[in-house]
Amino acid sequence: MSTVTIETSLGEIKVKLNSEKAPATVKNFLSYVESGHYNGTIFHRVIENFMIQGGGFDKDMNQKAVNAPIKCESNNGLSNKTGTIAMARTMDAHSATSQFFINVKDNDFLDFTAENVQGWGYAVFGEVIDGMAVVNQIKGVDTGFVKGMSDVPLETVEIIKVTAE
Repeated sequence: MSTVTIETSLGEIKVKLNSEKAPATVKNFLSYVESGHYNGTIFHRVIENFMIQGGGFDKDMNQKAVNAPIKCESNNGLSNKTGTIAMARTMDAHSATSQFFINVKDNDFLDFTAENVQGWGYAVFGEVIDGMAVVNQIKGVDTGFVKGMSDVPLETVEIIKVTAE
């Protein structure tokens, strides 16, 4: 299992990735890390009693180009518990690309229940092992509407760089 460090403008978050339970998801995430995709992106969606989401937009709220979507690995037995990292996606279960979120509370309603539209859930692929204080600081920032999107931090929370160890 590898670890990554997400260096943010508010501090570092260290995440242990679970390549045993989510091999394709971890491989996808690490490909974005290795290409430098996450460097200079932001946490663009923050909901205090839910999650913090990043990995897709730059500081000017421009969406970054992404690779092809991956197959959802949410049926891997991992749960969207506090401190876990999972892939963000659209209504299509198999649409995850670069965006990820960190759960700031137990969100088991996001877990896999069945291979159908309502049941796919969101693929957990790791957990925070250090830096939950930073996650908690991010979840508490003031948010509002920016460029037509809600829950955007009004003061930028930058992902300066992400490195794999």
